[in-house]
Amino acid sequence: MVWASTAVIAIDSVLAGFPASQAARIAVPIITAAGLALWLAGTASKITDIRIVTLCFTAAGLCGAVLDRIQIAGPGYILGFMALAGMGLRLPRRIALISGGIVVVSLAVAEAYTSQQGLQAFLNLGIGGCFLFLSSAFAGANRLAREAAEAQLAEEAAAREAREEAARLAERGRMARELHDVLAHTLSGLAVHLEGARLLAEKTSADPRLVAQLTDAHGLARDGLAGARRVVETLRGDPLPGPAHIPELAGKAGATFAVTGVPQPLPGEAGLALYRTVQEALTNTAKHAGPLARADVVLAWTPTEVAVTVTDSGGVPDPDSVLPSGGFGLTGLAERAALAGGHLEAGPSGAGWRVNLTLPLGSR
Repeated sequence: MVWASTAVIAIDSVLAGFPASQAARIAVPIITAAGLALWLAGTASKITDIRIVTLCFTAAGLCGAVLDRIQIAGPGYILGFMALAGMGLRLPRRIALISGGIVVVSLAVAEAYTSQQGLQAFLNLGIGGCFLFLSSAFAGANRLAREAAEAQLAEEAAAREAREEAARLAERGRMARELHDVLAHTLSGLAVHLEGARLLAEKTSADPRLVAQLTDAHGLARDGLAGARRVVETLRGDPLPGPAHIPELAGKAGATFAVTGVPQPLPGEAGLALYRTVQEALTNTAKHAGPLARADVVLAWTPTEVAVTVTDSGGVPDPDSVLPSGGFGLTGLAERAALAGGHLEAGPSGAGWRVNLTLPLGSR
């Protein structure tokens, strides 16, 4: 609307000042064309070709110079300076300087030929340059402010997304802990009792169909527990500790660590059983043998099985240095071992205590 209004004002000025002159008849189509060019370049924001926008602004500015040359200076200046302002706002700086320079020089030359006054031509150069500079500076400041606002919005969006992700992870961790507490305890207890019932049925020569049913039920309980723990692991998003973490665990407890054989891949549940066994055994050493006791951890690999053994030298516990319990206990460890297809042994060894867990490779 600004560009169209400019054209209307310029046309009105021409018609009022030169009602029947040859200059007026020439000026009307010139101003109309210039106004259309300004409107097209200034308001048609969907035009992405910078060459078209540059051509429209330059044409409008040159129309202003033509008007000045035929002694219609007022509308000519309006068109020229509006074109310069549009160049500074819409065009890249380098292109604006080149095309704007052409318009400014044209206005100055037209004024020099028309009025024969060099000072006025010089003033036209200065005023046109100021229009171009100020509009370009305003456009640059506006662009910087827009980029800063966009960067701030992007930063706020990233921070909001990070908070939401942290909340989701915290909720998943809470769900994982609850699932583990409920399902692991219930299913592991069920599996142990089913195994006991199966052994009792075999010893009492019960119906083979009953033994088969108990065996199937025990297998389902084991599979359900393994599946539940896989779901818990997925919800937590963190890998379960396994044999690779045992050296660090032993080092923190001040125990020696040794490994024999070639390590092999283990299912997550079997690896976790090894880790928890070492954790509970070292905790019991600190509780019952004291800080002066020596503990040794040996992880032994064979082609068919893996075993971890924790032995300590015995001693007297120091109440001030007792480590927190692993929270599993030997009973829980025995259940884990049975569910993984292995067995746990725990008992005195000389003056100290010995815990051994053996698992078949490939057990689940």
